[in-house]
Amino acid sequence: MQKTRQYGDVEPAILIENLTRSYGTTLAVDHLDLSVRRGEIFGFLGPNGAGKSTTIRVLLDLIRPDTGRAAIMGYDCQAQSVEARRHCGYLAGEFRSWNGLTGHETVELLASMRGVEANSPEVQGYAERLRLDLGRKAGEYSKGNRQKLGFLLALLGTPPVLLLDEPTSGLDPILQHEAHAILREQADRGVTVFFSSHVMSEVDQVCERVAIMRHGRLVTVDEIDDLKTKGIRHITVHFAEAAPPPGEFAGDGVRELSRNPASIEFEVQGEVDALLKSVARHHVVDIESSQPSLDDILLSFYEDAR
Repeated sequence: MQKTRQYGDVEPAILIENLTRSYGTTLAVDHLDLSVRRGEIFGFLGPNGAGKSTTIRVLLDLIRPDTGRAAIMGYDCQAQSVEARRHCGYLAGEFRSWNGLTGHETVELLASMRGVEANSPEVQGYAERLRLDLGRKAGEYSKGNRQKLGFLLALLGTPPVLLLDEPTSGLDPILQHEAHAILREQADRGVTVFFSSHVMSEVDQVCERVAIMRHGRLVTVDEIDDLKTKGIRHITVHFAEAAPPPGEFAGDGVRELSRNPASIEFEVQGEVDALLKSVARHHVVDIESSQPSLDDILLSFYEDAR
């Protein structure tokens, strides 16, 4: 089957160009352009209604875009739908199983569709690591065990792209850690992991880059470390003597929040170099800095929207 054109030396694992999708008068996704590299763990973030689920449904050809296109591993998600889906594993945000089948029977069914071995050492290894009893009927599973089954099914056959919606929802912290380890192993093998999550600590731990959506539009795409560097941080400077008077350290991106007789707390947007050079003119005893969390950064984007 003919693949779509390449971009650079290696075509992206996921490519979205000028994608627009409406539901009646509601514009769910507005001219989205996005490229996800092969072998990276990519976070797709935004509040409810931001357009995340709509984008994933277009990638899976569950819905069709009004304009634009999407491709997985070079295969057009609409014109070459079967081939595009053949190259991805998917875990829905609300995973539903066949309650009358055991976990093992479910794995056998999906494995036969993918043309892979259901009893492979890899499948058994995932079940053991996730502490999933495949002998029980899926209808007897707790929410967490259903999630484990869905996670395992997405991994069947090691597809080159994983589309995961809230992949560790319902898992306890130990199993979340194990799921993260599995995702890192997949990425090390060259698999692209594209997932949406509301658990920012999870995204912070496993993702390399993130895209932030708001009202159907792409706000930013950036490395997590770079996002934090650009974010607002709090810096408290402790002086050996009385703190300098208000206004001495005023500048672009620097705001004084509070002060004590010998210390000042600042809010700094972006780089802190200018502030550090200014306070260096005084006898400084200590400096405390708190880097913004991913939660703080996302909230700042959403507050800007308001």
